[in-house]
Amino acid sequence: MLVVNTAITFALSFLVSVYLVPLLIKVAYKFSIVDAPDGKLKVHSQCIPYLGGLAVFFGFLIASSLVLPFENRFFLFIVASIILLFVGLLDDLIVLTPGQKFFGQILAALCYIKAGFYLKGLFFNNAWNIGISFFWFLLFINAFNLIDVMDGLACVTALSIASSYLIFAFMLGDSSLLLLLVAFIGAVAGFLFFNRPPAKIYLGDSGSLFLGGLLACVPFGISWSEYNVLGYIVPVVVSAVPLLELGTLILVRTYKLVPFYVGSPDHFSIFLQQKGWTKKQVLIFVVFFTMVCTWVSLLFFWGQVTVNFLISCGIFLLFLWYLNLGI
Repeated sequence: MLVVNTAITFALSFLVSVYLVPLLIKVAYKFSIVDAPDGKLKVHSQCIPYLGGLAVFFGFLIASSLVLPFENRFFLFIVASIILLFVGLLDDLIVLTPGQKFFGQILAALCYIKAGFYLKGLFFNNAWNIGISFFWFLLFINAFNLIDVMDGLACVTALSIASSYLIFAFMLGDSSLLLLLVAFIGAVAGFLFFNRPPAKIYLGDSGSLFLGGLLACVPFGISWSEYNVLGYIVPVVVSAVPLLELGTLILVRTYKLVPFYVGSPDHFSIFLQQKGWTKKQVLIFVVFFTMVCTWVSLLFFWGQVTVNFLISCGIFLLFLWYLNLGI
């Protein structure tokens, strides 16, 4: 039965997303909801419509609502996702200030936590757990918002991370989380068909914020400590690409005396393209990098490697990352 539900969930979310994207492209062009090139940060050759995040969201919502019980926890989860979608959509339409966007992210993070998605470990009291979880939400949502600067990049990163979590959900027999992830993967995959290079439509802030919020939420749906007392390290390792992107941008922009939330061409994807990489090669690199991180995290989760080994791998990967970026 689970196999049938999984197949139906994926097919439905994928098809809804594929169906909606052409409609949203027409709407975006009609009302001039487009990303116009500026010759600086936005170097695409023509105006590209936003609104792609709506296709991903509704594809995910319709499929997940049919296979998951619409209980209070799921309701608050959807409310938080809608807040992020709405804040991102407003930013796409009228351009919000960083403070206004941050306020919306805070509201969404509080809804996620209220729904029960927060750290439940053995080392801290509940106040610390909620504080750390709140910080994680804001950190990850902004990391994903910042990484969406190249055709297909945010989608491929999201699919890579979600697929990693799907492996853990399958291993642990968590059917609800598995179906939620399948609905998400199907919706993002359907949108990627139009967002792959050369992109016909962009996610917009509505999409990148939604993707970041959902993927920030997923780790709190797994009881890591029941299987490995340090299991909460796994999401950090699996999510290395967006977290390293955020860390790199903060360091580089601070060095240049530029606020980290102000746009600049210091993203790793832009740097690699300036070094001669194609967009396809950048996307393959992201998939491969995440696969390596997932493999290492699986070994750690199974107790095959120690924390010291994990830290050593992290330092090595961090070194390679910054070496490739010329920092």
